[in-house]
Amino acid sequence: MIRINLLPVRASKKKETELQQIVIFCAVIVVAAAVVMTLYFVRLTQVANTKNDITAANSKINELKSRIGKLEELKMLKEQVKKKLDVLAQLRKNKSGPAQRLATLSDMTPDQLWLTGYTETGENIRISGVAYTEELIAQFMRALEASIDYMAVELIFSEQIENADTKLKKYELTMRLEAEIPQTAKK
Repeated sequence: MIRINLLPVRASKKKETELQQIVIFCAVIVVAAAVVMTLYFVRLTQVANTKNDITAANSKINELKSRIGKLEELKMLKEQVKKKLDVLAQLRKNKSGPAQRLATLSDMTPDQLWLTGYTETGENIRISGVAYTEELIAQFMRALEASIDYMAVELIFSEQIENADTKLKKYELTMRLEAEIPQTAKK
């Protein structure tokens, strides 16, 4: 019988199989390394893009903060200008108000009645003077009460004094200024 030694064929097949497994293993490692490297670079690109987005957002936030700062500064300037305009309006009102009231007071003063003192404190007014008769004082009070500038006219005192052998009536009045109608109510 003929005997054939098959061992070298099996050994060579076994070597071939081992070689194929090593090649496949290396190929799998290379493919896995390529996939991992690809994913790494994709993530690295995403991180870089996200950092760029964050930087852009921060710069936009800083720009908006500077605009907000400018707006706040403009609001403060607007308030300051408004306060200054209010002060100017009040000064104009106070400039013409007392002069106008004194002119009206002068027109209402009857003959033989003189004013010796005028004090204006806020809306309260105190007038002192002398007259020939009490009737002149009463006439003056009625004229003040009828005017549009004064209200609540009250006689504080009236006493007789003598001045150069002439009997006069010394008096003192208090009153309040008529409350002004606000500009919004007029319209």
